[in-house]
Amino acid sequence: MTELEALNTKIITCESCGLCKTRTNAVPGEGAENAEIMFVGEGPGYHEDQQGRPFIGAAGKFLDELLGSINLTRSDVYICNVVKCRPPSNRDPIPEEVDACRPFLLRQIELIDPRLIVTLGRFSLSWFFPRDSIGKVRGSLRQMGGRHYYHVYHPAAALHNGSLRQVILDDFAKIPLALEKLRESEPVEAAVAVSPSVEQGRLF
Repeated sequence: MTELEALNTKIITCESCGLCKTRTNAVPGEGAENAEIMFVGEGPGYHEDQQGRPFIGAAGKFLDELLGSINLTRSDVYICNVVKCRPPSNRDPIPEEVDACRPFLLRQIELIDPRLIVTLGRFSLSWFFPRDSIGKVRGSLRQMGGRHYYHVYHPAAALHNGSLRQVILDDFAKIPLALEKLRESEPVEAAVAVSPSVEQGRLF
């Protein structure tokens, strides 16, 4: 059993908050354990709760389409959520639930060590950047704490607002460029310490 598989077992049996009483299945995440890109959403919905897999409902189908648009599949990336159990009636997660899952997401990031973390929607964004607005930072690549982040609207947003569909597609189209930029700059960044003033800077 790998360390990530062991972590998944802990997530599946977690009873750290009240969501353990209402869930059908916890949803740890899935994908390549050495993925260059980690996608982080908000939390499981009905279908995810039923099957224990992330992004398999309508929003998941659009995510698959988005991945395909940049020549990627689920097996190329890692997909998970801020909270690992479905909040009842798909309500927003409350702070206690987010905090209960915090160690799990931190450990997933540590184990997978992605080159790029893509935040999907406002809840994922606020987990990393609490003061930011998704409408203002979407489509931007930034660096903080030695990691790189790229922000897009949640795929579900396009299901509620059709005008956002093309916006999300356009933002996804920049991901390969972001990844290439990070690959090219990695040797330099490994040798040079990043100052606090640069750490939270926008790279494009």
